[in-house]
Amino acid sequence: MKKLVVLAAGLLVFTACNSAADRIEAPTEPASETMMEALPAISFESDFHDFGEIQEGEVVNYTFKFTNEGEGPLIISNAQGSCGCTVPQWPRQPIAPGATGEIKVSFNSSGRAGKQDKRVTLTTNAVPQTKVLNITSTVISNK
Repeated sequence: MKKLVVLAAGLLVFTACNSAADRIEAPTEPASETMMEALPAISFESDFHDFGEIQEGEVVNYTFKFTNEGEGPLIISNAQGSCGCTVPQWPRQPIAPGATGEIKVSFNSSGRAGKQDKRVTLTTNAVPQTKVLNITSTVISNK
């Protein structure tokens, strides 16, 4: 009797496993080339600017120009300066493929002296998702 119960339990488990295997769907296919081609790609004329020597307290500005060289709309979701003295302005609307845009960066040298290296980190929907812009200057102290 025990053998019959064990045999029935084994048959039940085997049957249940087979029916579950029949329901397993084919693995999803990798992203198609069409989907990959629809990604945006951000390309800058230059990702570095040197203001040279400036006087302490001076506010200087530079505009980084870029192009969306991808096939999909480019969205810049955030632009963050490395400190409060570096303030970026960026387009909030999507940039169409082939279109250009600008990131305006303002650097306030007040209270700073000597060599200054600052960054603006962009967060986008392109690959890679982050892009770093660099500015540098030598601040001449007023003291």
